[in-house]
Amino acid sequence: MRIRALIVACLIAAASLLIATPAEAAPATVYIYKVYYNSPGSDTGSNSSLNAEYVVIRNGDDSPHTITGWTVRDAAGHVYKFGTLRLGAGKQAIIHTGDGTSYTTSASKHLYWGREWYVWNNTGDKVILRRADGSLKDTCSYPGEGASKYYC
Repeated sequence: MRIRALIVACLIAAASLLIATPAEAAPATVYIYKVYYNSPGSDTGSNSSLNAEYVVIRNGDDSPHTITGWTVRDAAGHVYKFGTLRLGAGKQAIIHTGDGTSYTTSASKHLYWGREWYVWNNTGDKVILRRADGSLKDTCSYPGEGASKYYC
């Protein structure tokens, strides 16, 4: 009888541990994946240099998400607003700083901010992603040291 009581107590303790264990993390939906903050070469302000600076927003989910009206901004308040866009499962949107014509590849939608000077500070900055209703979706701060790209 004593062994049975001990076994029951052990099973109850084990069950309470299982219940107390946090659930597996929900799949990452739309998030800031990478910022390429220091384009190669000197910061001359040329359009090709501006477009080598970009931020990548990725859909890590198994289903598409509409990000129409969402915004990406830096700490200084420079704002990029998405037009009509449905981001497919596993796809990404790449927002280049300069001018250009949007286009789509099998994995990415390339978009252009149309700015005439750099947004992402080489010395460190913060990328802020907000939903269309203004609620915060994700942030990524980078120190500006080392590599010219930073994975969030």
